[in-house]
Amino acid sequence: MKTQITLNEMEFYAYHGYYAEERQIGTTFLVSVTLDVDFSAAEHSDELTDTLNYELVYNVVRHEMKTPSKLLEHVAYRLREALTTHFPTVTHATVTVTKLNPPLGGKVKSASVTIG
Repeated sequence: MKTQITLNEMEFYAYHGYYAEERQIGTTFLVSVTLDVDFSAAEHSDELTDTLNYELVYNVVRHEMKTPSKLLEHVAYRLREALTTHFPTVTHATVTVTKLNPPLGGKVKSASVTIG
């Protein structure tokens, strides 16, 4: 059975952006991840060791967000690779990276990239 764990809109202040100013000033990003993993054992045992620890997932994302990138596509790819590497029980990962108030020459609430 396909089961998923989702962490929605984790918020980070980070230094990603195509323009040098973006990588110096930084801005707020939201990251959502959906991880396919079999947690049927945890359904019965009620033990954290039988599932994916959300805190550890958050820590992997937080660590990756500290490394500046020019493109959101690159950030999303790095996050997906880090998550599937750190958690071998994850069979599929979908990652959405959202940049709030991107500098596009007008009022834009956010821009997002999803990889999965």
